[in-house]
Amino acid sequence: MLEVKGLTKTFGALRATDAVDLEVQEGETLAVIGPNGAGKTTLISQLAGNLRSDTGRIRFAGEDITSLSAPQRSRKGLARSFQITSVYPEFTALQNVALAVQAHSGHSFRFWREARSDPALIEPARRMLDDVGLSERTNVLAANLAHGEQRQLEVAMALATRPRLLLLDEPMAGMGIEESQRMIAFLATLKRRHTIVLVEHDMDAVFRLADRIAVLVYGRVIATDSPENIKMNEEVRRAYLGEDA
Repeated sequence: MLEVKGLTKTFGALRATDAVDLEVQEGETLAVIGPNGAGKTTLISQLAGNLRSDTGRIRFAGEDITSLSAPQRSRKGLARSFQITSVYPEFTALQNVALAVQAHSGHSFRFWREARSDPALIEPARRMLDDVGLSERTNVLAANLAHGEQRQLEVAMALATRPRLLLLDEPMAGMGIEESQRMIAFLATLKRRHTIVLVEHDMDAVFRLADRIAVLVYGRVIATDSPENIKMNEEVRRAYLGEDA
């Protein structure tokens, strides 16, 4: 589904990603983990097209998409969520998802007032909210949703673009224990239907959800393996715990 070769991005003297190689198989959940500052969000932004790489190639479903913009990649079937929740707080949950449906289908935003009652936009939006467990919150303003619900809403907006690959950047950021457990359960159902690249600090979530794990340290992938083998990898343990440990 996704093949990354030699992906590099520098900011001045800082090499945020350094010749990254990755492969993601169709139907797989690949988790990308690493210490703070390892380059994980930079990598997700490069894959989504929000950030142009200095060098390297990205192939998606057999097609080279390296030169494509973020909207072009979205139309090919890539969708992402952000580390910081990105929803429209003044719109309801339903309106947020309808906007995503509208954007993906190519409707003009000049007609948003009429679009709020357009069944071609509203009905798919209702289905997406039902998929993420927010069917009872359709008419609540996004600003009034709990933090975990806002994260679910953002995933619903990503799903509204009918993606082939989901790029999830720390979907549990800022959540409490109960919210995190609900999100893990939700992502477990999501992974049965979608190919996912998951960036996450919550190791409980990573080891429960990932089919394989890639470890990023100082912009370089130091290991890619099964969760069981990653747990036992000495280089990974040193990266997280230090040389003494």
